[in-house]
Amino acid sequence: MIGLGFILVGILSASIIQINPGEIGVKILYGSIQNDVLSSGLHFVNPLLEIKKIDIKTQNYTMSGINDEGSKEGDDAIRVLTSDGLEVTIDLTVLYRVVSTDAPMLLKETGNDYRDKIVRPITRTKIRDNAVYYQAVELFGNKRDEFQQRIYRSIEDDFKKRGLMLEQLLVRNISLPASVKASIESKINAEQDAKKMEFVLQKEKQEAERKRVEAQGIADYQHIINTGLTDQQLQYEQIKALKEIALSDNAKIIVMGKGTAPVIINGKE
Repeated sequence: MIGLGFILVGILSASIIQINPGEIGVKILYGSIQNDVLSSGLHFVNPLLEIKKIDIKTQNYTMSGINDEGSKEGDDAIRVLTSDGLEVTIDLTVLYRVVSTDAPMLLKETGNDYRDKIVRPITRTKIRDNAVYYQAVELFGNKRDEFQQRIYRSIEDDFKKRGLMLEQLLVRNISLPASVKASIESKINAEQDAKKMEFVLQKEKQEAERKRVEAQGIADYQHIINTGLTDQQLQYEQIKALKEIALSDNAKIIVMGKGTAPVIINGKE
């Protein structure tokens, strides 16, 4: 009875399977992979089944030229040839996950080492295939986003056929040959100098225009004064000015001469 009890306990424990969050269970019976999968939680299954747990959370695979930064030790950056025959080094990170419903197919056709059989070789091959459509300067400059989207689409299709979903493709760094980098820096400096000179010329042009408008305004004012003032108006303005001087605390005596200009005597002197 005790032995039978142990056998029953063993069968019962083999019939209860716990699948952790972020995992699925693929059922295998005598080497035959079944198409239905087990989701996270507790399950009662045939004790003869082998349950292969597969991670379906987002995973990343990094290929970098910096030691200990990538998924493989050492320099694992991708070296490609561009359309102008130059070698460019690319650091890349692939974010992907296993599609739950396709996990049995993935396990049957590829196995559990899909990182080395699918993710790594397909990514590196597609990057090399697409880099030949761009010049080195374009990958480093205004075509970088376009290049990233192009390789994303090509890798996404191949991943989907094999049971993987590509979530994001991150081009972390693109290193150019030293000669090309120096040429780009020289070009950027020349463009900045040209923009600076253009700004200076524009500023000088605006200043010249301001002075021209100011001179024209003075000329117009003088023309109006010369043609619009009469002797009576000038005499009236003179009287107003003398009145203000007479009311001032500093001027005490005003002696009117025979001419048009008065003589002012300061009372403090």
